[in-house]
Amino acid sequence: MAGQDYLLLFPAEFSLLLLNLEEYYFEQHTTFRLSDTLKIKCMIPLRDCIKIGKHGENGSNRHFAKTKSGEISLIFSQVYFIKEHNIVAPYKIERGKMEYVFELDVSGKVEDVVETLLQLHRASCLDKLGDQTAMITAILQSRLARTSFDKNRFQSVSEKLHMECKAEMVTPLVTNPGHVCITDTNLYFQPLNGYPKPVVQITLQDVRRIYKRRHGLMPLGLEVFCTEDDLCSDIYLKFYEPQDRDDLYFYIATYLEHHVAERTAESYTLQWQRGHLSNYQYLLHLNNLADRSCNDLSQYPVFPWIISDYCSAELDLSNPGTFRDLSRPVGALNKERLERLLARYQEMPEPKFMYGSHYSSPGYVLFYLVRIAPEYMLCLQNGRFDNADRMFNSIGETWKNCLDGATDFKELIPEFYGDDVSFLVNNLKLDLGKRQGGQMVDDVELPPWARSPEDFLQKSKDALESNYVSEHLHEWIDLIFGYKQKGSDAVGAHNVFHPLTYEGGVDLNSIEDPDEKVAMLTQILEFGQTPKQLFVTPHPRRITPKFKNFSQTYSHNAPMADSPVSPGEESFEDLTEESKTLAWNNIAKLQLHDQYKIHKEVRKSFSYVSLLIVKSDSTLKMFSKESKMLQRSISFSNMALSSCLLLPGDATVISSSWDNNIYFYSIAFARRQDTLMGHDDAVSKICWHDNRLYSASWDSTVKVWSGVPAEMTCTRRQRFDMLAELEHDVSVDTISLNAASTLLVSGTKEGTVNIWDLTTATMLHQIPCHSGTVCDAAFSPDSRHVLSTGEDGCLNVIDVQTGMLISSMTSDEPQRCFIWDGNSVLSGSQSGELLVWDLLGGKISERIQGHTGAVTCIWMNEQCSSIITGGEDRQIMFWKLQY
Repeated sequence: MAGQDYLLLFPAEFSLLLLNLEEYYFEQHTTFRLSDTLKIKCMIPLRDCIKIGKHGENGSNRHFAKTKSGEISLIFSQVYFIKEHNIVAPYKIERGKMEYVFELDVSGKVEDVVETLLQLHRASCLDKLGDQTAMITAILQSRLARTSFDKNRFQSVSEKLHMECKAEMVTPLVTNPGHVCITDTNLYFQPLNGYPKPVVQITLQDVRRIYKRRHGLMPLGLEVFCTEDDLCSDIYLKFYEPQDRDDLYFYIATYLEHHVAERTAESYTLQWQRGHLSNYQYLLHLNNLADRSCNDLSQYPVFPWIISDYCSAELDLSNPGTFRDLSRPVGALNKERLERLLARYQEMPEPKFMYGSHYSSPGYVLFYLVRIAPEYMLCLQNGRFDNADRMFNSIGETWKNCLDGATDFKELIPEFYGDDVSFLVNNLKLDLGKRQGGQMVDDVELPPWARSPEDFLQKSKDALESNYVSEHLHEWIDLIFGYKQKGSDAVGAHNVFHPLTYEGGVDLNSIEDPDEKVAMLTQILEFGQTPKQLFVTPHPRRITPKFKNFSQTYSHNAPMADSPVSPGEESFEDLTEESKTLAWNNIAKLQLHDQYKIHKEVRKSFSYVSLLIVKSDSTLKMFSKESKMLQRSISFSNMALSSCLLLPGDATVISSSWDNNIYFYSIAFARRQDTLMGHDDAVSKICWHDNRLYSASWDSTVKVWSGVPAEMTCTRRQRFDMLAELEHDVSVDTISLNAASTLLVSGTKEGTVNIWDLTTATMLHQIPCHSGTVCDAAFSPDSRHVLSTGEDGCLNVIDVQTGMLISSMTSDEPQRCFIWDGNSVLSGSQSGELLVWDLLGGKISERIQGHTGAVTCIWMNEQCSSIITGGEDRQIMFWKLQY
């Protein structure tokens, strides 16, 4: 077999791991006659060859001559012997002038084989590495240009070809060039050398996930998964041109569009926050989205050190001291070491960095996996294992070195939280060397609290899923995938690594010197790479059962435990009202119970004892559910009414109007009691809580009013005092309060959602998340999230603590109104349909035929057993849950 740097001779199956890093496997041939010395595997460096040619050919001018004989002679000065007796062990080197003679199975191939060997020999003997790489690349591209995908490999004669291009299949440490072909039903890769099999074929119907990847910090990779949760993919391809990668991605994504929903980091965040994804699953998803792949050891999935106690006989997961500080990178965990690193950092010229090594690199990955992937280690380290005392000998020693070592800042890999203990046990009986104390390197030494490798992994998994980690994992995510990865926030968090490790840290295409370019690429691949940044704002924390009885105060930087929600309010995990849970679990089984038609379209409605209707003809109508009769019709203004509400006690109705006023109507006395003239433009929405009125207006303000008792007398007018004015840049179309009325969310004409702290009348977050007017917005029952809908058809979920947009779903029409429980949504659409949304699954789970015009209002009773909707079709519909 000919590689670009070596001629490999072996009697058994070949492995790509015998190649050097970034070395190509060109071709393979079978020999019939070999000398006895070749009954073991060996590698002959082409640069060490003295003669390549016909056996027995003499003369100095014939040393590198072509031959038509069936025998090829190699004279060389150095050879590596590999896997003697089929045992994985460091390579053995033999030096001195030697000759090997062998005969090809087909003598007609001899001339071509010798020509290939001579070409590769000339490349390997060039002085500059850049020149070597350029010549090898030219040889490779010439071969690819002369070949194409063999269409006879199609699974069916009826397959339609969409695209064919050149690419390389990526596996750990090596890549294999060939041709990619995509049809209407299959994705194919045909290796140029026919190894490991003539064609790799993936049925598009089996594909579940596809990701664009960086490879060597270049946008050239594409990874395809046929499973939902597996760590390893089915194929990883590296393209020569970004456009080829993007075109292939488009073809596959187009096929998957109606089969698999594309997922974002934010959509997984909501599932994780709500407890539908474990910490382990969430970290796997983030790694995938951040270009981490098991096929690329320079971008292997990274997991955190969790436990800091490797000395105790028992592991106490209820003790915070058991855990590592997840708010700091490994390099900042030891204060004394950090002070030394910062002193060096201050004296360093630009570009500065705090750590000379990365937390994830091929060397670190194989440090952990050497017992199950020894050939990878030999490949990476030129046929040698590391020094026995530097091997992965002990969990405790490794942790201590990460705390104290001058250059050791590595994190962990997913295997530490998996089920396979093989990487901890020397099942292959490898000879990994002898330590200074005389003991042989064998199984990994476990901490005292672990009774076995299985027990160690189980307790590590328990620690990862513990309450402490759930409460603090977002801090580590900020460092690795989030806003503390780059810039001033990274400096403040002592989280600055070498510039070459970051996406965009170097433009390889701008480097003209070939030697410098190759050296830079090699450094990037071997040093390790920082994950792609997924979040640019603080990551939300997870919702855990611990967070109860929150205080009423709130600050922008306060932990979620201080969030302003109702006293005694519990998180979703602690809901005891089984009827509500049951109702929302069966919300898709909504059945129309009754309906009533009015003369004009319904603008807004609510129901308590009576059904209140605000109509576009400026008339307020009261309709009895029991008698199904119109009880009262009241006109306040010659302009349209925008919203209404019934105060507790069912005695007073408040209604807002486009004439800039808010009207108070007494049901008992059947008369208008008062008018609040508080805005300079139309009042769009009103809310009420605890004798306070909240009004939103097109005059770009939201105002808070006091002196609004639940029951107003008709004998005197009320005095309304404005307590706060929340100023906006544009018209405000909707507002809503959280359960405790400590937070308010507003939605504007230009698509911005604003979250306000009412205790200080200050804006906490401003999120431009819609491309048109915000139709509706509301807090989740636990006040941790805000849901908004807009004219753009989007449903957006925002984390209240951080202001992060953590989920966004789209429909083909605006959703005018909605109700939700934090996990599921029932929305009323422009067309009149009622849509049931599964936010955690990222999909519309049910479409219910309802109105023939836009649904303008929707209301659910406190027991979640009845729902009422109103629409532009002049219908009021009564719905019941059937379960």
